[in-house]
Amino acid sequence: MKFGRALMLAFALALLMGIPFANTPTSKLKQALTDLCQGLNQLVPVAAMLMVLLASVIYATGQMMGAETRARANVWATSALTGALIGILISVIAPAVLQTIAGSSIAC
Repeated sequence: MKFGRALMLAFALALLMGIPFANTPTSKLKQALTDLCQGLNQLVPVAAMLMVLLASVIYATGQMMGAETRARANVWATSALTGALIGILISVIAPAVLQTIAGSSIAC
């Protein structure tokens, strides 16, 4: 009985001794969310602008083709514009969502 209690006490003390040296996992999460937010702010607006340019090129090219190709080009251009709009919405809304997940303000 005494050996079991001594073993449990030694185990508890070993666990408690590691607490001051432990890195807080929330700091790693906060850093990861900061990196994600910065990556979104750098990449998504550029991709959205390229999609707008691509949509305009597709639409203009489609206007020089026949009726069926023109209709298909209009659909592709509309899809590219919709993707650009969704990308812009993501880049606007994502920092607020990521700050909510982090529980504090993060540098975007």
